[in-house]
Amino acid sequence: MTADTMTIREMCDTFGVTPRTLRFYESKELLAPIREGQKRLFTKRDRARLKLILRGKRFGFSLEEIRQLLDLYDTGDQQHTQMLRAHELGSERLCALEQQRAELNNTISDMRKQMAWVEQTLTSLRQTNEAAE
Repeated sequence: MTADTMTIREMCDTFGVTPRTLRFYESKELLAPIREGQKRLFTKRDRARLKLILRGKRFGFSLEEIRQLLDLYDTGDQQHTQMLRAHELGSERLCALEQQRAELNNTISDMRKQMAWVEQTLTSLRQTNEAAE
């Protein structure tokens, strides 16, 4: 191993992922570590790609969308095409997340109202039972 490469264990420790996750991303051709027999050595490029993969997953992008963005890095236009596509996908995802948040806020509000009704009904029942005793 050199200072420019990391083992699978070092990658796992650095990025908080499992070996299985790294092998999965490798099988999907999102990462391309150097193979020395059974040993995998991850380059700076792999580390940068993994950062983008994990960020993309956190933002809710599909692996196919992430692959497309990673593939655009090599178009030779100083990442202009990649950034345009990332902005487009990001805008779509942000809109979807904001819509989900609005729906979640409505659900929370409805649930609070329902819980207040249940609490009020329980209080009434308790008072009725205490009066009957």
